[in-house]
Amino acid sequence: MNTVRPIRDSEIDIRSLRYFVAVAEELSFTRAATRLFVAQQAISRDIRQLERRLDTQLFVRTTRRVTLTPEGQRLLARARELIALHDGIVDDLGAPGRPIVMDLLSEGRLTGPRILEAVRHAAPELDFRGRYGGGVGAAIRLLQTAEIDIALGRADWVGKPAMRLDTRLIRYEALAVMLPAGHPLAAHEDVPLAALSAMEVDVNPANPEAPEWSDMVRQFLDLSGAVATPPHYPAIGIDQAHHLVRQGLPILTGLDHVPVPGGVIRRLVDPVPIFPWSLIWRRGLQPSILAPIERAATELAAEDDWLTLPGGAWLPEPEASRRAD
Repeated sequence: MNTVRPIRDSEIDIRSLRYFVAVAEELSFTRAATRLFVAQQAISRDIRQLERRLDTQLFVRTTRRVTLTPEGQRLLARARELIALHDGIVDDLGAPGRPIVMDLLSEGRLTGPRILEAVRHAAPELDFRGRYGGGVGAAIRLLQTAEIDIALGRADWVGKPAMRLDTRLIRYEALAVMLPAGHPLAAHEDVPLAALSAMEVDVNPANPEAPEWSDMVRQFLDLSGAVATPPHYPAIGIDQAHHLVRQGLPILTGLDHVPVPGGVIRRLVDPVPIFPWSLIWRRGLQPSILAPIERAATELAAEDDWLTLPGGAWLPEPEASRRAD
């Protein structure tokens, strides 16, 4: 008769191994936390639990440096193998038996929903599901644990940590401002950036789940001379209509945005600030999942000229320097 082996206290979970590998590769708990978008205390706690379960010290910690013990060095190769095996199992069993989850970034921005609609049309045999995580930082955390399969958004930013993900640029979207219909700038067909100088603009600059947006906002404010509203709980989706009218201030967004009752969307010009969209996925994602998504994004980009920069465009760093190279 088959017996089920009981779970032992020494058995370890995949999250602890992910944290261990990140610290081992960065040789820093702080950099590992930044890379994984988790609190440093959580990583420290899980590493301590892992050491207790293995009854082995994995790191030598001093005030100046972190180094691997010989036991930690031996574990590193095995941990990488186990993580790769785990993620491979998730991918193998994940398609097409379970839904394929795509993070579409932000409710109201239409790039993600348009790609989702196109990929459903291109691969009707697969079950694609969309979600709104609100930021690439949050999405990357879920990509690394295989809880979602692909994310859309800005894939790079100043100070971004190294991570084992693949990306593909799919769109240059002009930034815009959402304005109350009665706002003085609403009468313009396009809004010059100079018109925002010293003006208070709702840019939601301090979202911890969206470091890519916070970085872009910092550069945008330097470029335009606009002033950010104080940090506040952001309005999302249809609630933006109420927030826009009640607040009475411009809201920074993308040009391709759902219509908002009581408001208008106006493109920013002179120069045209650009939000770069990319597909972001785990290395090793099954081709049967990735291929139809890439195909749908490629077709949309060709149909709507997504990868052509308008004249006088402005790209944030590091994208501007990399394009120049």
